[in-house]
Amino acid sequence: MDSLSQLFETALDVFGRLDHYLNLWAAGMGPWFYVLLFAIVFCETGLVVTPFLPGDSLLFLVGAMAGTKDSTVSLPLAAVLLSLAAVLGDAANYSIGLRLGPRVFTRENSWLLNKKHLLRTQAFYEKHGGKTIVIARFVPIIRTFAPFVAGIGKMRYTRFAAYNVGGGIAWVVSFLILGYAFGNWPVVKRNFQLVIVGIIVVSCIPIAVEFLRARRAAGSVSGSGAGSAAESASDSDRERGGA
Repeated sequence: MDSLSQLFETALDVFGRLDHYLNLWAAGMGPWFYVLLFAIVFCETGLVVTPFLPGDSLLFLVGAMAGTKDSTVSLPLAAVLLSLAAVLGDAANYSIGLRLGPRVFTRENSWLLNKKHLLRTQAFYEKHGGKTIVIARFVPIIRTFAPFVAGIGKMRYTRFAAYNVGGGIAWVVSFLILGYAFGNWPVVKRNFQLVIVGIIVVSCIPIAVEFLRARRAAGSVSGSGAGSAAESASDSDRERGGA
């Protein structure tokens, strides 16, 4: 129990002072530093059990490190390797969901593992899946589960792959460039944690907008459906009265 609590405290310390640890690892690991970055991005996007790993903050910091004088971090190399890690991670997550879904979602009367959930998921991703995959890339935690659910819903892989590649590259490159351009500003370095929180809040805006738009559309459909039903009932009453 003590070892678990110590491990948890160490993890919190690493995440809280990620900039400090990344500089230490970059100085001491040499080329293996890129392997570590690749592994973190791959696991955060490719394993459902590791959504807590730093994604946005890691990319932002790597970009900032590449923008310092006498930096040992190559921005082009980091962009290529981490884009590959993001794309392969989502592909692996999709495959896990694809293989796990048919085995788990088999019971008709289960409230959680019901086959109806699988059919609804499949229909949702067939209609909105591509846009969801791209938007989810920029939202922590959600980006870890989106490809998994796409696999469970059996979204067409060719469609998934196109948005996976485009979204993965856009996510990695945009945060690297943000870090490269702004990460070394004194005000950003002094308030790094607040900057990351701000990035997360801004990242959640597209999901919130889509959610509100979907609810408004659903309300309009239900309202028009109720209106049509009322009109039909009124017409029926008039026909009976006329008869």
